[in-house]
Amino acid sequence: FPDFPSPGILFEDILPIFADALLHDSLIRALELHVKDTFGQANTPEIIVGLEARGFLFGPSLALRLGAGFVPVRKQGKLPGPTETAAFEKEYGQDFFQIQKDGIKPGQKVIVVDDIIATGESTMWKKLSLRAKANSES
Repeated sequence: FPDFPSPGILFEDILPIFADALLHDSLIRALELHVKDTFGQANTPEIIVGLEARGFLFGPSLALRLGAGFVPVRKQGKLPGPTETAAFEKEYGQDFFQIQKDGIKPGQKVIVVDDIIATGESTMWKKLSLRAKANSES
């Protein structure tokens, strides 16, 4: 969709993937195999971090496949309790992400899932995760 959500942005709609159970399952299986091939069985992540909002579509399904936990990262003000916050620039302005401070334990292996289309938010999240949990592996 051109010019959505604002002029100059080309929005790629991935929602039809979820309307087809076989396609959805195949995509999650491909992500699972990619993670296992990239990191090996011994280094499979213990936590999948999903960035709002598309990371919520892929993250929980991938976490279940990998036997991992799921930790959401939300826009500022949406999570209860103590949180860690980071600002980042998107194509159409600045925004803020938060994670609950106890979402990732020191030493846990973490993979961040945004969506299948890179937007730069994942790069920001790597910085936040390192700052929030200096002892965790990501």
